[in-house]
Amino acid sequence: MPAMSMFHEVDPREALLEKIGSVADFELFNNQVLIALYIRPTKTKSGIHLTDRTVDEDIYQSKVGLVIKLGPSAFQDGEGEWFKDVTIREGDWLVSRPSDGWTITINNVPCRILHDVNVRGRIQDVDQVW
Repeated sequence: MPAMSMFHEVDPREALLEKIGSVADFELFNNQVLIALYIRPTKTKSGIHLTDRTVDEDIYQSKVGLVIKLGPSAFQDGEGEWFKDVTIREGDWLVSRPSDGWTITINNVPCRILHDVNVRGRIQDVDQVW
């Protein structure tokens, strides 16, 4: 069970995809990965309310993001050293170190651009990592 299960009124993946909208005209180069940052809701499943300051801090400290777009060579490794048997797709939840990416805002959604080698893992439950 996640350390702090949050109360999600809607599925976080669907909410982020709807909020960011189209990024068709956003071109990534080489091995870059665009993720939309997971910002926690203000309430946990147990009823604890987080302060606005705590939630705002997710913009800078969030370690979880939804893959929005991949550069043309992202997660491709001809020698099989980095990404052997790994397939990352748009819509996957990834984990990274906040300092490894460039934080930007796209369509009013906090995002981060990462090099594919800075992705540390993939998770299924967004509340699993903090």
